[in-house]
Amino acid sequence: MQGLLKRGLPVTPAGADAALLDLRGVVARAVDPADEASRTAALDGTLRGLLARFDDARYAPAARALFGLPPAEPGQNLTVRRELAAKAAGHEVHHFRKRVEPKLIEKVAWELLADADRFTRSALIAPRLAPVTTRQPVSADPFAWEVAEHEEQLSRLWSALYAARAELLAVERLISLEADRMDIIQTAVTAAWRWAAARAEAISYTTAFAPDGDASPDELVALAGWTPALTAPQASRLTEAAAGGASREQFVAALHGETGLGNTWTEGFFARPAAPDSSIEQENGSAS
Repeated sequence: MQGLLKRGLPVTPAGADAALLDLRGVVARAVDPADEASRTAALDGTLRGLLARFDDARYAPAARALFGLPPAEPGQNLTVRRELAAKAAGHEVHHFRKRVEPKLIEKVAWELLADADRFTRSALIAPRLAPVTTRQPVSADPFAWEVAEHEEQLSRLWSALYAARAELLAVERLISLEADRMDIIQTAVTAAWRWAAARAEAISYTTAFAPDGDASPDELVALAGWTPALTAPQASRLTEAAAGGASREQFVAALHGETGLGNTWTEGFFARPAAPDSSIEQENGSAS
């Protein structure tokens, strides 16, 4: 981590330690896991995502500045970035360097390890695609049909999971921007539709192709992202409304009048997230 801190983002091959490039979360995100440049790009993206979601509101800008993200600028040396980070955190720079900075680096390192652990515990990885320049017809053969259908359903499943993830991310982004409440609710409804469609695809896929697989439909759809807590009947009701390729309008019409379910979903996004057990501030005392 010290090498990354010294150079800042973007991560370059010269600044990427081999241990970081071998983290499972980095390898899984690399377009070509065997290529160091690809894993370097994956590490850069992983770090940016973790810093964007840094859960200590007071120290998030400081952590980002330390690694060369706004309020810092690309190319600034560590001394300048440290000064900006100390200012963002409200600390005198020497106190920040000795007492706060080590805790921030430790927290970023812990987040990288936690990210790797999540991938270690999951065998579920989206199929990797390669460019195709020529037509690839399916032979008139039962075996070929079966293989093609499996690939088709697998593509539909991951397409639905990523579509749900996009809408769930959109909801969180709008909430962070303090957007108009109605805009947030409209996006949350779209997220519900996409999430329910993904759950329907997950049920269809596991039933047809992986009845004894490692993942249940709910474990698959959890890959899309966080959602408000639903009871089993509520999850089933949403899934039924989105099954069969229902449009957003059909989904909304099917759930017309189910105010309780709608409130559970939308209000769940507006609820304040649970605060971390401890913060950098608590560990370091007041600003000095």
